[in-house]
Amino acid sequence: MNSPRYATNCVERFLEYVKMDTQSCEDSETFPSTPSQLDLLRRLRDELLALGLEDASLDEYGYVFATVPSTTAKDGVPVIGFLAHVDTSPEMSGAGVKAIVHQNYDGGDLVFPDDPAAAISARDNPQLAKQIGHDIITASGTTLLGADNKAGVAEIMGAVEYLLAHPEIPHGPIRIGFTPDEEVGNGTKYFDVERFGAYCAYTMDGETLGELQVETFSADAITVTFHGFNTHPGFAKGKMVNAIKVAADFITRLPDEGLSPETTEGYQGFVHPYVIDASVEQTSVKLLVRDFVTAKLKEMEELVEQIAAEAVSAHPGSRMEIDVQENYRNMKEVLDQHPEVFEKALEAYRRAGLEPVVEPIRGGTDGSRLSFMGLPTPNIFAGEHNFHSRYEWISTHDMHKAVEVIIELCRVWEEAASSQ
Repeated sequence: MNSPRYATNCVERFLEYVKMDTQSCEDSETFPSTPSQLDLLRRLRDELLALGLEDASLDEYGYVFATVPSTTAKDGVPVIGFLAHVDTSPEMSGAGVKAIVHQNYDGGDLVFPDDPAAAISARDNPQLAKQIGHDIITASGTTLLGADNKAGVAEIMGAVEYLLAHPEIPHGPIRIGFTPDEEVGNGTKYFDVERFGAYCAYTMDGETLGELQVETFSADAITVTFHGFNTHPGFAKGKMVNAIKVAADFITRLPDEGLSPETTEGYQGFVHPYVIDASVEQTSVKLLVRDFVTAKLKEMEELVEQIAAEAVSAHPGSRMEIDVQENYRNMKEVLDQHPEVFEKALEAYRRAGLEPVVEPIRGGTDGSRLSFMGLPTPNIFAGEHNFHSRYEWISTHDMHKAVEVIIELCRVWEEAASSQ
């Protein structure tokens, strides 16, 4: 394996960060949604202070901000930012993570010591073929790893430490941000864009080496609540209206082809029922509505309402309510107005020896909302794969490349600024 261009301890940091359980919780009414996230956020604040960033702070909501001071003699170099989230997915346990470093990967399956039957198959993970000779990190088989997004956290920290140790590298002011609760859709809920004070930012939360994302889904959430009538089942004839059955009828009527996650890809959108809260008297169905064209969300929401009405009509005595909530919008709508943010990222990739792969995210990032909040924020790869599962893996080579992109991006912005 070739030595990284910018040698940092990002991997060592990552192996420490994943030991901390920072799983977020969708049903929590607190912010952050779990107190354990604050343990890592406090640690990051303290590490930034120890590196010499005197303004490193943790606010009342758990956001950690800090500034890497400018080293350039130029005036007017824009402030840019780098962001990563500390929480891990509620879908899989992040407690007691035991990271395993598979050294000098040989191209075979990656076996878990705590569950050898659940190996990461080389056949099912074609990206592994590009990692032969590199070190691969997985969990031990019973938890997720936490590369989403502690890899991004560690890469930013590695880049910060390197830049501080090498003041000869010219760059403008760099803002650092670590956030909670991204996995439950609240990562930007209390993010103070004005206080962050950057012209643009980059989330380090992408997947494959070389990927750069400037386009996400637009997304809404729908809750359809069906009301029935409950009575003793032994005396229910002609009286009971079972809201569970109305909801089941509704779900059965949803399109299978062309509008479901199971049958769509690329730029195709979908309607996805994902949570049911069921009883005879009242049953609620939560659905995700996603498309790259924001206007199409309205069409899909009208379709959902029509299908729900058809189900209610088929069950006399039932009724329904529908609530639609905006989640986020396609950040491309904003980033198209700031092409330099994207173009400078492309240049940084090329300087790092990478051919950029620009693909849409069939999901969202904190950058989706931040872009519409006034902070244009594309998404850079962190190297994470199979996130939200115990089959998660990451390459140390890709982590070092992500650090290289961060440092090169800082240089690109500085070089592009006019001398004053």
